[in-house]
Parts: sequence; structure tokens; C-alpha cells
Amino acid sequence: MNEIDLAFAPALEQAQLIRRRQVSPLELVQVYLERIQCLNPQLGSYFTVTADQALADAKAKTEKLATNGELPPFFGVPISIKDLNCVAGVPCTFGNPTLLNNIPDFDDGVVTKIKQAGFIILGKTAASELGSFPYTEPTGFPPARNPWNLEYTPGGSSGGAAAAVAAGLCPIAQGSDGGGSIRGPAACCGLVGIKPARGRVTHAPVGDRLSGIATNGPIARTVADAAALLDVMSGYVTGDPYWLPDPEPSFLTASKERIGRLRVGYTTNVPPIGEADTSCKQGVLQTVKLLEELGHVVEEKCPDFSGLVEPFQIVWQTGVAASGLPAEVLQPMNRFLLARTVSAGQYLQAVYQMQMVSRLIVAFFHNVDVLVMPVYLHSPIRIGEWAHLSPEETFQNIIKWVAPCPPFNATGQPAIALPVGFDERGLPIGVQLVGKPAAEATLISLAAQLEAAKPWIQHRPAFATAKAQN
Repeated sequence: MNEIDLAFAPALEQAQLIRRRQVSPLELVQVYLERIQCLNPQLGSYFTVTADQALADAKAKTEKLATNGELPPFFGVPISIKDLNCVAGVPCTFGNPTLLNNIPDFDDGVVTKIKQAGFIILGKTAASELGSFPYTEPTGFPPARNPWNLEYTPGGSSGGAAAAVAAGLCPIAQGSDGGGSIRGPAACCGLVGIKPARGRVTHAPVGDRLSGIATNGPIARTVADAAALLDVMSGYVTGDPYWLPDPEPSFLTASKERIGRLRVGYTTNVPPIGEADTSCKQGVLQTVKLLEELGHVVEEKCPDFSGLVEPFQIVWQTGVAASGLPAEVLQPMNRFLLARTVSAGQYLQAVYQMQMVSRLIVAFFHNVDVLVMPVYLHSPIRIGEWAHLSPEETFQNIIKWVAPCPPFNATGQPAIALPVGFDERGLPIGVQLVGKPAAEATLISLAAQLEAAKPWIQHRPAFATAKAQN
């Protein structure tokens, strides 16, 4: 296997290659560090590359490999961590350059679980400032770019994570999603991204600042990889405000199980925001056709999201105030959101309203197993496309773009983004499957069925293969 094929191999396959002694953790890390050195200056997918720590960890794991002891599931496999999550001893900037010297002395709970699974951390991936935006262009950092076309965004706020996986700068990535921040980048970059159900993944050792709308989750090239990383990330930690029992069987097992006949709803419209553009609409319709061919019962139907827009905005934008950063160090859009911060009473009223509407949305799933929707309502925007607009205009554009995602952050339901093709510019198109509460296993099984019927892992960005060969 040449180095490019190795770099684009699924994480589960890499774990097996290591177990069979066909590649060492050190060799694998060196492949990725060389690719990062070559491609990241143009791609902007990593804020921080922890080369010395990764090499030291890889050497130690390579030596341990010779002892024939029991190994964790992803022993020696590289991974990236989004720069909204803490890794002890590594800067955590939250996409703000004033925090370049913010070096935590603890690991976030998901990072602890990732390390326990045997992964080697390559670095911290680019995120929009405070995770606020569906593009990744924070002041003071190079913009993260889409490896399928460098003039376009990879999405946000997990834009760096998705760009890195799509370009073969890591085999798998941790991301987070408070309004589409895993699903959007996955769709923009032709990847699989899972927003888990509320309570599936811990926020330890810190708390939840946004009333349950945000969660950590996996970004990967295959459904099985994403499912296996979700297995790693899942689980209660003492004191979590929300929790779910561990899945039985595992999510990885679900990716291999045959799925029965499902009742599937679909829509290309998000009331009251509007209809998806031609490319995104076509992605949904192609998926619906394939689901019908696979024997599922499909019907066009959609929940009513109309009462959710305003209360969700209030809850979501409060994250800027919760950061504690002063207005003068923030980007204009976050200053605008900070100025919109409401009183504590108004916040709690918004949470109440959001929860009431969420009950109605979840009730829709009494007669539907899975809902198929666009991820975003139109294809990726160009880097800097909205830079000339006022914050108010940009905010309205964001709402109209990401509209299919936030409802399920509000309800806490699981959703998975899948690649389904390319638009006329060669940019990936994705769809999302939304499931019943805590029903990630159903989504994963159905996604694996779609993946098997229409494989996509063979697709690689020309930028990430041609450049590496030079």
C-alpha cells in the first residue's frame, strides 16, 4: 500500500494493519505529519500540530506493539481534536487569537475516552470563533478551505476537522455540533458526520452551557468508522446532566446489521425558512429513490418547525456571552450576537418555548422511523463570500443556509450526514437522516445500507493526491 492509499484508508482498517504488524504507529504518524506539512499551509485545517507529542506517543506505542499485550480498539491510529475541546498541554484557542496562550491542564472527557481507545492526537483542527459560524474563517488564522475546491468553505464550525479528513490529513476526527457544526462540514466535504442523541456523549469535566443543544461527535469517511468512534466517545461520566445507557449492541455492530423495512419521511423544504436549492434538493430525491429501491416505505412529510426559529436563536447566541470574552476581542459577527444577549428570564422563556416546540417535532416521529432532509439549503459558499455584508445580513444568510440542522439540536434527536454526489462545481452534496430519540443504531444501519448500495469512499480530492505526489 502506497502512502496516499494508507493516508486515505479507513481508521478501522489502519487499526487492523497495526495489529497485523503491517504498519507501525510511528510509520502512520510520520505519513500524516508529512502530509500536514505539505498541504496544511494551503488548506488551513489545523490551528496547532502537535508533532513532537504525536511522534513520542507513536514511538511508545510502536515499542508496546512488540510486547503482544492486549490492545485498545484504535491502538496507534491518528486522530485530530477540534480546537473547541481541551487537550492537556496543548493551546485551546476557541478560534480567537487572544487565547493562543490558553493551555489547559486537563483533557475534556471525550479526549480522555479517545486516548483510552489508543488514538494518537495529531493536533487541534480549525474552528470558527467560539464555534458560532457555519464557515471557518476566524480573524488571526488562515481560513479553513474545502479540499474539493480551495475557493470554497469546508463549512463550520468543525470546518478544519472535515477538511483534514477529506484531504487525508487524518483518517478520522472529533467534532462538535450545536446547530449543524458536524453535519454541515461533513456534507461540504463529502464525509460521514454523526450528531449523537442528547446524553450520548459527555461534556465532562465541564458543564453544558447551552441547555442541551450541543454535543460532540465523529467525522469520518465511512459509516463504520463513524460508528466505531461514536462507541469510543459514548458513555456517562459522573455528574453529567443528561445521559443514555450504553448501546446494546455496539454502534459498530449496528453498521454491520441488516436493517428491516422502515417508514421514511422526506422533505426538501424547511418551513418557515424555505426550499433547498436544486443540487441539495436533488440529493434528497436521489436518496429517496434509492431507499424505495431498497424496500423502505417512503412518504413526503415534514414536522412543523415554525415556532422554533426565534427561541433557538436566543439560546444559541447566548453562547457568545457565556464565553466570557469581552466584545473588543471578538469578530464583528460575535460582537453583534453578544449585543443581542437577553436577560436570564428571557433566556429561560426561550428554553421553555424551544422545549415545547421540540415535543411537537418528536411526536412527528411516532409514525416515522427516519426523516431524510438536506443538510444545508444550498451548496457551500466561497471563502469570504459574506465578508462585505453587515452582521445582521450575515446572520440572516446563516439562518437561511443551515435551517435543516438546528431543529434536531433543539430536540436532542440523533442525525447523520451522508455524501450522495457532487454539484456542477465538483463540490460534495450531502443529505441528513434524522432518527427517533436515542436511535443512532437505526440511522447507522440505514446509512450503512445506503453506503453499500452506492459506495463513495473511492472519491478523493485532486488537491490532496496530486500535491502529495509532487
